[in-house]
Amino acid sequence: MKLTESISTCLKKTLVFEGRASLSEFWWFQLVLIISLWISSITDPSVFSIFFLGLFLIMLISSLSAGVRRLHDTNKSGIYITIIFIPLIGIIILIFLLITTGTKGKNKYGANPSSKTTKS
Repeated sequence: MKLTESISTCLKKTLVFEGRASLSEFWWFQLVLIISLWISSITDPSVFSIFFLGLFLIMLISSLSAGVRRLHDTNKSGIYITIIFIPLIGIIILIFLLITTGTKGKNKYGANPSSKTTKS
């Protein structure tokens, strides 16, 4: 999945916590989220900074749902997202779960998102 497709898919599925998300869908979106946060933190408090902060908050919700769908792709429950609340080691465990290859074929959360054909 390309960068623009990833952003579009994640924003369209902001409140969708069902189904699966591919590695590329999740990680491209995370990159945009991190850049948005970085820009909002280095700019002066102005309308520009507030815009990026608002964008970050919207994308944070989208990121949460994409994370749950990414966990589903690895055949894990979305509740594993709460591992992040374990101090120090939680983020490491969660990143490991999010970078693992998804289940080949269909799993209990749906069809493989990587096998779907994209529209040209």
